[in-house]
Amino acid sequence: MPYILIADDNQDITDILSTYVAKEGFEPVVAFDGLEAIRKYTQYNPVLVLLDVMMPKKDGYQVCREIRERSDVPVILITARGEDFERIMGLDIGADDYIVKPFSPSEVMARIRAILRRISRQESDNPKNILNISTITINIEEYSLHISGTKVPLTKKEIETMWVLAGNPNKVFTRDNLLDSLWGIDYYGDSRTVDSHIKRLRAKLDAVPHPEWRIKTIWGLGYKFELGEQG
Repeated sequence: MPYILIADDNQDITDILSTYVAKEGFEPVVAFDGLEAIRKYTQYNPVLVLLDVMMPKKDGYQVCREIRERSDVPVILITARGEDFERIMGLDIGADDYIVKPFSPSEVMARIRAILRRISRQESDNPKNILNISTITINIEEYSLHISGTKVPLTKKEIETMWVLAGNPNKVFTRDNLLDSLWGIDYYGDSRTVDSHIKRLRAKLDAVPHPEWRIKTIWGLGYKFELGEQG
C-alpha cells in the first residue's frame, strides 16, 4: 500500500488527515517535527508529502528543500498564514500546492487526487523523457535542463514549465492554461502566481545566453516559447 507522509506538530490535524488518507487507500505515516519528517520520508519513500510550514526543529520550507534535493515527490505545504509572498516562496522552492488553515479535509484529499492524477497523466502522455529543441535539452525524468551543454539549476516546477512551453514551440498558453497544466485544475491560485513564476524562471535562464529562443509575453493573454532571433 503506498504511503503518504503527514508532517504537522498538531496531533488533532495529523489524526484527521490520517483518517481521510486511509479512506483513500493510502497508508498514513505521521511526523511531528521537521527532523522526524526527513527521517520518515527516507524510511518510507511516500508517494506524496503533506507538510506543515511551522514545525519545530526544521520548518516546512527547510524540509521541502531537503526533499527536493533528492526527489520529485509531490509536496503540499500547509500553513496558518496565507500571504502571497509565502505561497509563492513555497511554490518556488519546489512545492506542488499550498493549503491555508483552517481547511476542509475533503479539500485536502481533492488536492491530493488532482496532483496524483496529473502526474499519472503526464507519465502516460510523455513516454519520451528527453526533449531537444534549439539549444535546450530537458530530461523530465531526471528533472534537468541544459542550454548549450550548460546545466541551469531549476526547481521541479520550473522544469515542468519549460517542458510544457518548449515542447509546444510558438503555441500561446494562457495563464489559466499554465495553472491547470502545472498546478492542476483544482488549484486555487491566480495569474499572479504564473507571472511571478515566469519572472523567476526567466532570470535563471538568462544566466546562459540563448539568442535562438525566448519565453515571450503575449500581453493580456499569456506566454509562449518563441524560436528565432530576439528582436
